[in-house]
Amino acid sequence: MEAQSEPRRDGLVKSTSRRVRMIFSVMASPNRIDILRILNSKGPLTYSELKSLAGFRSKKESGKFAYHLRKLLKQSLVTLNRSEKRYTITNLGKLVLSLARQIEERSIIESGKMYVRTSHESIEEFKPYRITQSLTREGGLPPELAQKITEEVENRIYKYQTTYLTGSLIREMVNSVLLEHGNEEYRNKLARLGLPVYDINEMLSNVVNEDNGVEGLLFRTGQEVFAEHLLTNILSKDVADSHLSGDLHITNPGVWSMLPDTIFVNIRDLLDGGIDLGGKLPDAARPCAPKSADDLGALLSVAISLLSREASQELVIDGLVPMMARHARAGADVERRIADALVTSSVAPKYNSRPTLVTLRVPLGQDSKAVASLLAAYLNYARLTPTPRVGIVIDHSRGRVSDVSGAVSEIVALGGHVAFSKGVSSWGGIVASPHHDAGSLSVHLGSVSLNLPRLAFESNKDEVYFRARLALLMTPVLESMAHRKKAISDLTRRGLNPLLAKNTQYMQKITFTLDVNVLGLREAVCDILQCGDRSDAVMQKVLETAIEIASKKGKETGDDVRVCMVDSDATVRLAALDGAKYGKNSLISAIDAESYSAGVSVAAADLPSLTPKSAPVAEAARLSASLRGSLLVSVNLPEGSEPPAIRSAVEAAASLYDSFRPSMRVRTCGECGHKGVAAGSKCPKCKSVCVV
Repeated sequence: MEAQSEPRRDGLVKSTSRRVRMIFSVMASPNRIDILRILNSKGPLTYSELKSLAGFRSKKESGKFAYHLRKLLKQSLVTLNRSEKRYTITNLGKLVLSLARQIEERSIIESGKMYVRTSHESIEEFKPYRITQSLTREGGLPPELAQKITEEVENRIYKYQTTYLTGSLIREMVNSVLLEHGNEEYRNKLARLGLPVYDINEMLSNVVNEDNGVEGLLFRTGQEVFAEHLLTNILSKDVADSHLSGDLHITNPGVWSMLPDTIFVNIRDLLDGGIDLGGKLPDAARPCAPKSADDLGALLSVAISLLSREASQELVIDGLVPMMARHARAGADVERRIADALVTSSVAPKYNSRPTLVTLRVPLGQDSKAVASLLAAYLNYARLTPTPRVGIVIDHSRGRVSDVSGAVSEIVALGGHVAFSKGVSSWGGIVASPHHDAGSLSVHLGSVSLNLPRLAFESNKDEVYFRARLALLMTPVLESMAHRKKAISDLTRRGLNPLLAKNTQYMQKITFTLDVNVLGLREAVCDILQCGDRSDAVMQKVLETAIEIASKKGKETGDDVRVCMVDSDATVRLAALDGAKYGKNSLISAIDAESYSAGVSVAAADLPSLTPKSAPVAEAARLSASLRGSLLVSVNLPEGSEPPAIRSAVEAAASLYDSFRPSMRVRTCGECGHKGVAAGSKCPKCKSVCVV
């Protein structure tokens, strides 16, 4: 037996040795190594894609490319998926590629030559021509200028007499030379975006202030990078400078050119066919079209979690009440299923400290039992969640607010997000495109707020000059927003927002609206321009100017452009910048607040004395008509108001305003989630001082 096994063992050794030699012969070709690198970084590719990326572009080189590819296939380093006609690197190919990289790095180190540790996690010999290639490919420099910059950088590198370089150090030298030669625009294209080491250390040292764990740190660093990219390479210099100086404010700059702000979607169109992500997010569940209340709850939870990734501010979901009514008639416990769906979706990822708000639209006048079940489910969710990220908008155009005001008052007392409207509107005050009811998705791009008090202060109390400055500021802003629409559409078609892409047939079934927000209109006209009795007329003229510019620009670009007065995170920032720039005695003293106004605000205590003809109510009606409804009316309730008082305020507001939002501060224990903690005191339940 042993004598017979010896030849087999020798044959196996020889066969293995031969295979190893063949693999090493494959590694001996730079072209074949490049093919492996391309497949490793790009994923499965067709024959023509791989051939082009590998640099074999002419017909004369086709045979040479086919020869190299056959070698890789024969040694099982690359495999062909015949059904998809795409080539993929195998695990053995990845091992060979890793080995080739290690050999290359070690040979450079042992040779004593100057080498570079690149950003691609590899060590390569320093080759000056690589700088020239980067300058022409990344920065678009003319070849002569690129060669000149390379020679100067090379001289500086050899002057340092170091054997260890990094890609970031070389890039810093290149950018320094570009600035010295007055090539700032080229430098912006070649700049490395990121955070200083000090900032990273500060983030890690202050994780106690991070309420979203590791995910929050990663999102924050990503936001910083993409925000810097937006301000240096995407926006025009005028618009970027206006944002930094405080003439305007861009909300969520880190995702501004990637995600829309507000999306209106009918859940029926989304769920009836099941979840389709076009091959993206393979770890996400794909529930089928809902045939029972259990299916509806599971599908709603997944839909909320996925869709909230594809909007930066608000997602408005319509059509849920009819679906609930359909399953409730079969005797199912729909209320509990919806409550569970809201609770489970509350852990969806968020991009900012203020997560994307998911708003459920509740039209009155339909199935009253389904409406009551949805409000009860939301009430249960609000009890369990310290800071809710789901809200409701009650459409009372065909029903009475008094039918739901009792349930709503309890929700508001628990810190729930509630708004009222006549028509399709978001919690933030944005009105949907008229085409939304026709079945298409309505997508709104905004996040730009104009600082009207700043413009008024710099106009030397000249109303005409003030409106002229407003028109001049709006023109480049609207051009940037039109470019933003194209960028988001392109990225969505390419799969960045998969659910939005698949359910709009890759942007063919969709309507876009561009919204420009104006802040501090009353302060600008009444307090700074001091128009006195003419204030209402001047405010109307200011809005007419803004609307005229928006309409004119919209006709040029083919976009629906609107002016709105809604809430924004800009109100505090812009007021602080103006106070620092001009001094509180000159500007902020005229405004009795630490922030600028957003829309119209009314105290709940004043509601009983108001009628539809009262000046504040008539003014809101005029503004709403001019702005096509995109006006936020905030009804401010005293902290600690009880449900009966909230109910009275809601019913009174509904008789005066078409759309409004009850607003009340609710202090919540950050430890146990107990609601209604008194200001400056400990939580009565767990004695914690962590109050949010």
